[in-house]
Amino acid sequence: MTGTRYFEGKRRGGGDLTGDERSTFGVIGAVCAVLGLFVMGFVLGPIAMVCGWLAMGRRWNTRSKAAVVAVVLGALDTVFGLIWLFAASGSWGLWA
Repeated sequence: MTGTRYFEGKRRGGGDLTGDERSTFGVIGAVCAVLGLFVMGFVLGPIAMVCGWLAMGRRWNTRSKAAVVAVVLGALDTVFGLIWLFAASGSWGLWA
């Protein structure tokens, strides 16, 4: 055991994801994005965007439709959720 390290054969943080991990993140992101349209869009939207971005491999050129759906719907969820949150607070603070 001399000369070997504990982490020698293991992948360290920051490495690229495998195909299975990308597809899993794409599906998770798409599910969060669709659920965010109905409940807690301001929470599920950013989660969907992060999962979609990881599923794309942190690049914009991708063939994964689930990843693109997750990023686009996640952005819409976030915007609509924040609008709903500000509207539910009673006033926007602009005319107070």
